[in-house]
Formats: sequence, C-alpha cells, structure tokens
Amino acid sequence: QVQLVESGGGLVQAGGSLRLSCAASGRTLSTYNMGWFRQAPGKEREFVAAISWSGGSTYYADSVKGRFTISRDNAKNTVYLQMNSLKPEDTAVYSCAATARAWASSKVAGIERYDYWGQGTQVTVSS
Repeated sequence: QVQLVESGGGLVQAGGSLRLSCAASGRTLSTYNMGWFRQAPGKEREFVAAISWSGGSTYYADSVKGRFTISRDNAKNTVYLQMNSLKPEDTAVYSCAATARAWASSKVAGIERYDYWGQGTQVTVSS
C-alpha cells in the first residue's frame, strides 16, 4: 500500500505561482509512475501532468503545458507540481496518484490506470 498526502495548496492571485507536494509513505515511490489530477466544482476529474518513475519522461495536459512543471525526488519520496502563471480556471482540488503500470504517454492521462490516490489539496486562483 502507498499512502499519498498532498500539500502546498492555497489562495493565490491570477498570474501567481504555487508549488504542490505529494509525499508518500508505506512504500518507496521510485517504482511508481506518478500523476497529478484536478477536479473543479461541478466538473469531472481531469488529468494535469504525469512523470515516469525515473523522472525521465513527463506528459502534460494542453491546458497547463508551458505553465506547470512536474518533478520528483525519489530520495525524498516526493513528487512536485510547480504551477506558474496561474489562471482562475486552474481553481480546483489537486490530487496526486501513483501507478505501477508501465509508462505509456498515450495512456498516462487515464484515471483508471492509477491505483493509489491522495486526498487532495485546494488551489484557488482569484482574478
């Protein structure tokens, strides 16, 4: 079992930045591919970004490409999401997730591929 805990959310003005963290316990994250997802009120959960177990491959949703950066520190058992140039439409609960399935760029956005999920952290961007 992997337990995931997100932190770093908060209230920020449009154009600002936040860095989210996803800390794992129970097992080392170094063998898991990781993803960030978000869910806004009244909307379905959507993919944001993913990173392979080694950190060598990343994949982003078009809506955040160029603004968000996913990274990981396996020694710290932590995955990060650096969010820059935030927009009001980025407002959502952000959750990290882990999967032991093999990396495939065409499939990493699929919610069903992820086995473990954190509780989420709220990000609110004011205009």
